[in-house]
Amino acid sequence: MSQPVSRGTFAFVLLLLAIFVLAPCTTPGGDAQTRFMYLRGQSIHPAFEGWWPNDDGSFTLWFGYMNSNWEEEFDVPMGADNYFSIAEPNALDDLELDAFDAATADHGQPTHFYPRRNPFLFTVEVPADFGEQEVVWTLTSHGRTNRAFATLSADYRMDPQVMSTEVGGAFGSLDDRLRTNIPPDLNVDGAMQRTVKVGEPLTLTASAVDPDDFPPRSDRGKPPENLDEFYSTAGVGSSVVSSAPGVRLSWIVFRGPARHATFEPVQMKAWMDTRVWGNSPWSPPYILPEPPPGNRWTNTVTFDHPGEYTLRAVASDGARFTYENVTVQVTR
Repeated sequence: MSQPVSRGTFAFVLLLLAIFVLAPCTTPGGDAQTRFMYLRGQSIHPAFEGWWPNDDGSFTLWFGYMNSNWEEEFDVPMGADNYFSIAEPNALDDLELDAFDAATADHGQPTHFYPRRNPFLFTVEVPADFGEQEVVWTLTSHGRTNRAFATLSADYRMDPQVMSTEVGGAFGSLDDRLRTNIPPDLNVDGAMQRTVKVGEPLTLTASAVDPDDFPPRSDRGKPPENLDEFYSTAGVGSSVVSSAPGVRLSWIVFRGPARHATFEPVQMKAWMDTRVWGNSPWSPPYILPEPPPGNRWTNTVTFDHPGEYTLRAVASDGARFTYENVTVQVTR
C-alpha cells in the first residue's frame, strides 16, 4: 500500500537516512564510545530464543540469528560451518572444538542469512527426558565461529507473550491476552516439492488468516512529518523496536542463494529492518499493506541459476509466526 508523501516529508526522510548511514552514533560525552552502522564485513551470531513445553511432555526450542550487517547476506551450506550438535553441559564452550557430525548436523536451520535480526525463525524438538543436555548451533562466517547454546534452563522458558515482547509485537504492547495469542493459520497451495526451469516463473499461492483476530489490526495513521513522530515511543512497553499488528505474509529464501531468486511483487521483509520506510513491519511509520481479497497472496518467483532451493512462507499477526516450506528443484 503506497502512501502519498509531500516533497518536504521526502526531503526529511533523505536527511534522516544520510544521518543514520554516514554518521557514527555517540553518547553526549565527547570521549564516549563510537558505535558504527556496519553494512558488511561482520559475522552472524546464532541465537537461542527460548523454549516452551508441549502437551506430550516434549519441548520446543526456538532459534533465530543476528547478522550484524545491514546489507550483507550470507550463504552458509550445511556442513562444518553450519551444524547442530547434541552435547553434555559446557562440552562445546571452546569454540575451537570441531563437533561436526553429519548425523546430527541438520536440524532445520537456514543456509541463507538475511541482514540484521531474524528472530524465532525455526524450532528444534527435544524429548521429555532431554535433561541437562545442550542443543548447540555452530555457525562460522567471515572466519569467525559463533555458537548458540540451548538448554531447558528455567531462565529460558517463554510463552507467546514473551515472543511478542521480543519482536515488539502490537506496537510493543504488554497486553496479558498475548499469552494465549494464536498464530495465523497458513496454507500453501500445491505440492511442497516442485520442479521448474531456469527463467520460468513459478506461481506461489498461499492464504493466511488470524483465527483469534488478535492483536487487532491497526496502524498509526498518517505518514510522520518530524523526527518525534517517526520514532515515537508513546504507548510502547518494550525496549525492542515495535511492529504493527495485523496479518501479513512474505516469501523468503530459506536455503539456497537468494541472489538467484526474484520474487514478483517484491516481498515485504521478514527481517527486522528498522530504517524508515524500509518495506518491513518493523520500519516506521508501521503502515502495513491491506491483505489481498480472501487473504490469499499470489506471487511468482523466477530463478536464474539451477540448483535446489527451499522457499519459506512466513505468516505473522505481528506477534507470532507460522511457516511453510516449499522445496524447488531448478533445472536448465
